[in-house]
Amino acid sequence: MGRYVAYIGAYTTENNKGLYILDVDEENGCFIERKALEMDNPAHLCVSNSGKYLYCTTDMGVNSFRIQKDGELEKINSKWTGGLRGAHISTDSEDKYLFIAGYYDGRVTVMHLKEDGSVGEIADAVFHKGMGRTVGRRNIEPHVNCVCITPDQKYLCAVDNGMDCIKVYQFDKEKGKIELADNIHLPLETGPRHMTFSADGRFAYVIMELAAQISVFSYKDTPNGPEFEKLQTIRSLDPADMSPSAGVEVMISPDEKQEFIFTSNAGSNTTAMFGRSISDGYLTFLGNGKVGGQYPKTISIFPDQQHFASLNYDSNEVTFFKFVNDHKNFLECAKPISIMNPNTCRIVDLDKI
Repeated sequence: MGRYVAYIGAYTTENNKGLYILDVDEENGCFIERKALEMDNPAHLCVSNSGKYLYCTTDMGVNSFRIQKDGELEKINSKWTGGLRGAHISTDSEDKYLFIAGYYDGRVTVMHLKEDGSVGEIADAVFHKGMGRTVGRRNIEPHVNCVCITPDQKYLCAVDNGMDCIKVYQFDKEKGKIELADNIHLPLETGPRHMTFSADGRFAYVIMELAAQISVFSYKDTPNGPEFEKLQTIRSLDPADMSPSAGVEVMISPDEKQEFIFTSNAGSNTTAMFGRSISDGYLTFLGNGKVGGQYPKTISIFPDQQHFASLNYDSNEVTFFKFVNDHKNFLECAKPISIMNPNTCRIVDLDKI
């Protein structure tokens, strides 16, 4: 087995430090607490594609860290993003840019990354504008909840939870500039929240928070710009479960074929497993189960792809499970650990640093 470390970002309180470093016990399917770094709301994390650097949001912008060979973090620098605290961050494939989603101010920000892993200046920023069509404040104004670049690195997708749409920006990788190329309108008051692509770049999966659904899209670049075609909409949990629920995050399995899709669902407090067709992208519901806590923000698949951790925000804990029955079910495999308001988890292979 390899050597792995897990980083968990959390929202902070007066009794909660924020950024946690944990050792990964792959054999027993759990995390072992090592230490925590004190900072304000480092809730959203991403790791560079090189595996050498960790980035997190804070109240004042973003922080960058160098990942040491033992998993410890060495702070490199901090930068203000020009807006309010980010709700999601990601990088391009070459680690030249950092993308920040602004839930609170409806802003998409692109920042330069330097060769030493530090965060540079702002390359571009765009505010989403418009009004939603509901009496509730949550869906009456822009709330950018996720930003991810297409695998071909040509377009930046900004998932707007408040406006029920995904704005697709043409991305200039030389200058870091973005320009609106398309607007994918989704059904009103479905609340798109998170988006991920298959590694081959052919399919995108979007989870709808308010509708508790996954929408499957095909994607290709054409001479006329990006082309997204909706292929399927499916419940993000057991289709027979009609209890109030909200889709929180959609994840694609890290195996070479990416054969599975996983969701975390608040309200029902479940994780659901779907089989993914490699040829046409369609999903088939396999099973789901309770994660033993409240408001699972995300799950983190272990490197062995047989275990996962669920970050349960409202119950302030991380729970651990092992997949059984060909990923149709799972069983608790280790004692939960207490972390206040856990939000994001990233696992890093230390042998690749």
